Amino acid sequence: MPTRPGDFLSETPPSPPVSAVSATDTEPAGTPESVDSALRAPDEAPAPTQVPPEEDDTTDTAGDLPDLLDLPDLLDLDPLPPDPPFILYKAGAEFDSAVADLTMWVHGLLLPVYGREVSSMAPWCTRWWEHLEVVAQLYGLWMAWQELTGSKAPLTGPAAWHRDYLMPVMASLRDPSGPFAGCKPGQHRAKEPPPTGQP
Repeated sequence: MPTRPGDFLSETPPSPPVSAVSATDTEPAGTPESVDSALRAPDEAPAPTQVPPEEDDTTDTAGDLPDLLDLPDLLDLDPLPPDPPFILYKAGAEFDSAVADLTMWVHGLLLPVYGREVSSMAPWCTRWWEHLEVVAQLYGLWMAWQELTGSKAPLTGPAAWHRDYLMPVMASLRDPSGPFAGCKPGQHRAKEPPPTGQP
């Protein structure tokens, strides 16, 4: 049937289809929580808010800490310094072993190269290891030799060893009034230390 112009005024406008109505046309703008509240049934109670449990500050963490006794291992450090290398700090078998090593150096290098002729003005004792002062001085001289003439020594190391160590030590040992005073070739004479008093 043809539609007349007046029919548009008398007819009730049709309702739009449900699918055409958007959420923004029927619900106020808001957060997702407000939308959820609007769709929830009136008698439905809101879900309780989940509160994360608080951390217990009294938790024993001693097991997580490294043992203080293991700190040197953790830091890759020696827990105690090494024993002093100087011979006067040694005793017993350790002292005897050090004297044996020193004797090899004295008889194999020092005396053949630097041992000048024995005289009354330059004495020497064939049993030099029985003079503790001599042992101490020669051991210090040997330690300096190892440091100043080894592969890692500077190029001036040997010259410094001769000037600063060899000459003073040999002059002290072979002085007529030094530790070998009274000793003759093939004859050792023990020395008495100076007397001491009580403070």
